[in-house]
Amino acid sequence: MAGIALVTGASRGIGRAVAKRLAADGYRVWVNYGRGKAEAESLCAEIESAGGSAIAVGFNVADGEAVRDALEPLIEAEGAPDVVVSNAGITRDGLFAMTSEEEWSSVIDTNLGGFYHVTKACLRGMLRRRSGRIIAISSVSGQAGNAGQVNYSASKAGLIGACKALAKEIASRKITVNVVAPGFIETDMVKDLPKEELAKAVPLGRFGTADEIAAAVSFLASEQAGYITGQVLGVNGGMYI
Repeated sequence: MAGIALVTGASRGIGRAVAKRLAADGYRVWVNYGRGKAEAESLCAEIESAGGSAIAVGFNVADGEAVRDALEPLIEAEGAPDVVVSNAGITRDGLFAMTSEEEWSSVIDTNLGGFYHVTKACLRGMLRRRSGRIIAISSVSGQAGNAGQVNYSASKAGLIGACKALAKEIASRKITVNVVAPGFIETDMVKDLPKEELAKAVPLGRFGTADEIAAAVSFLASEQAGYITGQVLGVNGGMYI
């Protein structure tokens, strides 16, 4: 077995695809979910039936105490994850002038605060072991900005800055920190968008798939990516170059 991989927000969409891919790569996957317990347990059963290993781990990434309560016993029993994928995220879209404090804070607390809580809970063991892969799922919105998503763009840009700084802090411990920044990906998050119209803004002319994001994560988690840290890998069909 390759080790342990923790994937947050793994009950659906990109997180689900990432969890399945890392399980196929040989990792025992800790499948985090916020509200999708049934979906997470279904994914674990699917992974197990394919010969892999997975457990569902429920906690809200924005709640530091809940993160610690869930992860500390697991880390004590099984060791710190070898790979941490911070994928959990939410949107509360709207014009900035109309954005409430709750809509601002909930997005920042989940998308950026979640990275802090989960990474910090796992990092001590990774530092002690002197190895690991930390991968954050950002967005093209965090690179280029997007009207109507000031809160989301801020949170995703914050992930990029945090990962670049952390990469410098812990490189001497042989831990890499990288970012995958998706563009338009076929998930529930975009199901109500005018896909045909939006695809015209993508040089490759289509939305991406969750499996294509998972492939990028798989590479950054691999031994072949051992000399890559502090980088942003855009998987966006050419939307942002």
